[in-house]
Amino acid sequence: MISVIIPTENAELDLVHALAALVPAAAEGVVREVVVVDGGSTDNTDMVADAAGCTFVTRKGPRSERLVHGASVAKRGDWLLFLQPETLLESGWHHEVQAFIERAERTPKGPKTAAAFRLRYEAFGLGPRLSEKAASVRSQLLGMPYGNQGLLISRQFYEKLGGHRPLPEMEDLDLAKRIGRSRMVFLRAAAVSAGEPGAAGYAIGLRQALARFAVGALRVPTSLAVKLHG
Repeated sequence: MISVIIPTENAELDLVHALAALVPAAAEGVVREVVVVDGGSTDNTDMVADAAGCTFVTRKGPRSERLVHGASVAKRGDWLLFLQPETLLESGWHHEVQAFIERAERTPKGPKTAAAFRLRYEAFGLGPRLSEKAASVRSQLLGMPYGNQGLLISRQFYEKLGGHRPLPEMEDLDLAKRIGRSRMVFLRAAAVSAGEPGAAGYAIGLRQALARFAVGALRVPTSLAVKLHG
């Protein structure tokens, strides 16, 4: 049913938790394979992937190119689930995903629909809770989830859209923009993101937020907004 693609680079610890969350779905046949596409890790990312039975491949270049390569390597799923290694799907997520796919495959326009998870942050405090609320509003109004919310899309639809474009950043919003708000569904299950929002610093975070706002709300071409994003 699902092929999971995870782009990594020195993500040993995060990958352990991300893969553990996929085990129940694999046991029930919802996840058919996991492809880990590595950008040149120097830690034990490869050993973690191998121990979990993943397909491990290497691909230099930006994350967008690793995602495309992972989709081309994955062969067993009619649906693709793109996850970042720091994203932990909450318990029971696969039941909702399975119901979504079954419903989508029963309707003519269903296979041309994509889905993302509700964003939660692992960190405590007011800041992460406000960021979660902002992500919820952005998702519902603009239909543009970030990469740490995961993306579930049929292989057929992904290929028709041309997949991820070779951008150095913001490949998640670029693809969501081409999917369109009317064809994006937001699931109740949460994707829990490790770390804390704004950890990169206030100035950098503000610049990146403005770049993403320009793509989502102002419809500025992603190729131009990438320069502001940095």
